[in-house]
Amino acid sequence: MLLQGVTAGYRNRRVIEGFDLPALPPGTLLGLLGQNAAGKSTLLRGIAGLGRASGTIALDGVSLPALSAARRAALVGYLPQSLPSPSPLVAYEAVLSACRAVRGDLSHAQAEAAIARAFQNLGITHLALRRMSELSGGQRQMVGLAQVMVREPKLLLLDEPTSALDLRWQLSVVQAVRDAVRASGAIGIVAIHDINLAIRACDQVAVLAKGRLLAAGPPAQVVTPDVLAESFGVASRVEACSQGVPVVLVDRALSVV
Repeated sequence: MLLQGVTAGYRNRRVIEGFDLPALPPGTLLGLLGQNAAGKSTLLRGIAGLGRASGTIALDGVSLPALSAARRAALVGYLPQSLPSPSPLVAYEAVLSACRAVRGDLSHAQAEAAIARAFQNLGITHLALRRMSELSGGQRQMVGLAQVMVREPKLLLLDEPTSALDLRWQLSVVQAVRDAVRASGAIGIVAIHDINLAIRACDQVAVLAKGRLLAAGPPAQVVTPDVLAESFGVASRVEACSQGVPVVLVDRALSVV
């Protein structure tokens, strides 16, 4: 995955300017960090082809903007912050519909097998025959993730996939996404607010501040008090837990100058 000179935003406003990210090898999960309005969602939408974007956006040497909408959708799976609607469909039907919309090449048996894998990997098989209108927000978010993962895209773009989930399901989701990209050789980019979860689960992190890339690389190298002060406006410490994993402890908010 290669992102160079990427600019993204809206008709009258640029949010991301000249974004350059070191090439991501297959099987990488990248955590996208930054405070609200830093540009995380705008960047993901631009990469997905759902928002205005320019610059080099390439996957396996192929320019994504040069592809047809159908071909791009087959390669890129995008999960927005908004939850799937509480429709009368059961969860299985909602995921089957998403699969059929993009993976018309799959036979009925192959589609069923892909759905079964997605539900099993996310630990939501018990929700398969529940109506979407009966599910909680967190459960619908899990089904939304299944709608993306069932297509087995080469690039996963997930915008705050853990926002409506409790601690157990946050860990389950990130673990499932990490396992999926490693097993398939895909690339995952996940916008996430929980810095400690990103440190623990992601291979690399990229920190945004005011629409530009502040730092990128392995979490232990990137997540420092200086970077957190500039990106989030907080005074913090980075210490090691009993297992040797870095942990961010926030002491106070810094004064706005």
